[in-house]
Formats: sequence, C-alpha cells, structure tokens
Amino acid sequence: MTSGSAAWEGRAGAFRPLAARPYARARVVLFPHGGGSASYYKPWAAAVPWDLEFVAVQYPGREDRFHEPPPSTIRELAAVLAGDLPFERPLPTVLFGHSMGALTAFEIARRMTVMGVAPARLVVSGHPAPALARPGTVHLGDDDELIEELRRTEATNLDVLDNEALIKTFLPIIRNDYRLSETYTMAPGARLDAAVSVFYGDRDVEIDEQEAHGWADATDGSFDVTVFEGGHFYLDHHRDQVIDLVTAHARAAAAGAAAVPWPSAP
Repeated sequence: MTSGSAAWEGRAGAFRPLAARPYARARVVLFPHGGGSASYYKPWAAAVPWDLEFVAVQYPGREDRFHEPPPSTIRELAAVLAGDLPFERPLPTVLFGHSMGALTAFEIARRMTVMGVAPARLVVSGHPAPALARPGTVHLGDDDELIEELRRTEATNLDVLDNEALIKTFLPIIRNDYRLSETYTMAPGARLDAAVSVFYGDRDVEIDEQEAHGWADATDGSFDVTVFEGGHFYLDHHRDQVIDLVTAHARAAAAGAAAVPWPSAP
C-alpha cells in the first residue's frame, strides 16, 4: 500500500492534496474558515516539505462541490467529511482548522478518536474553545450587513465583495457557514487524547485569552498556545511561521509514533 499522493488519483470528495508527496511520513489536513474553500490553502503549496502531505478540505456547497447541499450543523458537516477520510492510508495525522474550520476539525478529531485512529495533534486557529463558542446573529442579518461583516473580518477578497453579481452567488453559502458557527453548541462526546495547539492573533476580536486557553479542557493530551501579531486573519500575514509550526508538529508526530492502520470505512 502506498503512502504517497498517487493513492489520491481519481478520488472524489472532500480531501485535496496541495502537492504530490510520494514519500510523505505524515499528513496535515487543513480545514477552511467559514465562507472559505480548499483553494484558500493553495498558496501554502510551495512551502509544503517533501516528507509531509498537506491536504485541504473542500466543504460541500462550494467550488467543484457547489451543487451539493450544505450541512445543517457542524456535526453534520463533520459526519459528511468523516465518511470520506482516507482510511487506506496509515499516516500520522495533524488536523489544522481556522475559525469555523477549528470547530470542524475538533468534531472530526472526536470521530477519529472513537474510531481508534485519533490524530496526533489538533491545531486550532482563531476560534474559542468548543465549550465557550459564542452564539451570534450575523446569519440573521440582511445581505448588506453580512457583506459588512465580511469586510470587517477580511474574510473575503475585496474584489469579490465589490462584485455584486459574484457575491450574491456566494452569500447563501457564507450565510449558512455563519449559521453553523453561531448556533454551534458542544454536545457530550469523546474527549480527545491528542495534543492541542491554539493559534490566534493578538487583535482578533473573535477570541480572547480565556477562550483560547479553554481548549485545554477539550483534551487529556498536552496543550499550548501561540499568539501572533494581527487580527482574525493573522495567518495571511504570518503564513511561513504558521506553516513552520504545523510542519514541526507533523514531523514530531511522524518521529514519535508508528503509523496505526486505519480501519475499514464505516
């Protein structure tokens, strides 16, 4: 059984490798923010090292999955994605999720834990701990209010926001993503045993120090926090540093534990 990206050829669904890595020793799975897509992580491709596979997640309802119905909850989204996990490829795995992607990665990590294939590490970015998730009403506002929120958080390219026809096409998906995040509540379930790392910007109004450290309560594993200069999308300005940290975690996972065979797909 190969562990390289060739095994992905012809594979449809959620997981998109950023670059071919036939000798990968570990995998990093990247979950986009609300309103984002797998292509958000394309600029990372040039920095992916030879020994790691970076895979971006494509949510239903966008880009080449545009015609698929969006999920109704974060847990439903996680269930849809988990059904497409690469069970045949036994690589130590690090999950990275930004904003809504942090919650999605957390719910995937819970499912993997129950299945006996827990990730080596969960890296969450720009979102409060699941138990401290903030309710919100942005998804209930009109289109102009939603667009203004996108401008405030810099979540979408300004050229897109200024293109009325284009933004109107994507607003329903963006609104649904806000609804998923703003109505999320942590349900009883598996406690993680994976290490958890939290990244956030020091000017990000979407998360504070207490909410960041609250992630420690989600796991029995180790825990650490890294604070960057910047706002909610600090990672656009500190991309190399973020990739270096994630790379170090993935290489540590590869060195510290033998790969565990994945079970058969449910």
